Amino acid sequence: MKINNMAAFCVAAASTILLGAVNSARADEWFVMGEQTLNSANPSAEIQAQGNRWQKDVKQVKLSVEGADVEITSAVLGWDNRKDTTLTVGTIKAGGQTAATDAPGRKGRLTWVKIQYKILGGKPTATVKILGYD
Repeated sequence: MKINNMAAFCVAAASTILLGAVNSARADEWFVMGEQTLNSANPSAEIQAQGNRWQKDVKQVKLSVEGADVEITSAVLGWDNRKDTTLTVGTIKAGGQTAATDAPGRKGRLTWVKIQYKILGGKPTATVKILGYD
């Protein structure tokens, strides 16, 4: 009788550990934290990171651009309770992304991104997305 109880306990413990490993492995992926349409008439934009405090808590951040090539002269990442990070990005081709930037510390909570930009190729608009990695 004791062997059956012990076997049932081991099976339950193993399935709980396996379920936790699957959930944590699924969390490590890139997701959209915010996006905004850029207009060629404006030289800058501020994009708010969306979601609750746990969704904003990321390991890395990168920007992606769709619709037109965009020259980003400055990008500032605003962290909650951390020093802001200023990036020099350059030109991002339509459909392209920046290199990933590590959050301060092991993880950081991103609240906003401010960019100064110029849309290239005579196009009127482009869309920029903030991607977070958790």
